[in-house]
Amino acid sequence: MPYKIAIVEDKAPVLTTLVEEIEVCGGAEIVFTATNGQEYLEMMKQLQPAQYPAVVLMDIEMPVMDGIETVTVSSSLYNGVEYIMFTIFDDDERLFNALKAGAKGYLLKHERGPRVLQAVEELVERNGAPMSSSIARKTLNILVNGPQQKTTPGHPPPLLTPREIEILQGIANGLDYKQMAAKLFISPNTVRNHIANLYSKLHVTGKAQAISLAAKNKWLH
Repeated sequence: MPYKIAIVEDKAPVLTTLVEEIEVCGGAEIVFTATNGQEYLEMMKQLQPAQYPAVVLMDIEMPVMDGIETVTVSSSLYNGVEYIMFTIFDDDERLFNALKAGAKGYLLKHERGPRVLQAVEELVERNGAPMSSSIARKTLNILVNGPQQKTTPGHPPPLLTPREIEILQGIANGLDYKQMAAKLFISPNTVRNHIANLYSKLHVTGKAQAISLAAKNKWLH
């Protein structure tokens, strides 16, 4: 029987190429594709358990709901489903957060269809942890030394997006969700998502710790 898989990827050319390569190789049935985490969760709700994909190929950086948040939520809802991150990002922070969220594999997008199918087979048949070779080395480094964050006094860590830096500035200025949303022309729910990502990346649990870390490293104006 072919392996049932789902693919969550927001960039149409990447999604189309991956689908075509997998279909040419054979050995897998693509149950569905989605363009962000929220869409993936909605599509999962429409399936019966027997129809669930065995493995989901999950991009990380997506609009509406990113891959790491999606894996975190989905892992608690669908115990039998496994996740392989399929992404361009190879930094320690995203890798560490993906593994914490419940991902069992991590492939870079330069991997072609046969390697992707090999990874699916490795995960399903042998309960393996398929990874691109460079990612496997990084994983070993994380296990030995912990995730590395390169920071320079006066400069926010490069893992933070410009929007997350704006959110951090808003937190430091004492703005609440609604005030930040109005200032940045985004929804309060989007602000909450950015704050959750920000705390995760900085390894803090609240505003006080985030402000203290930013002040210590002189990240803000």
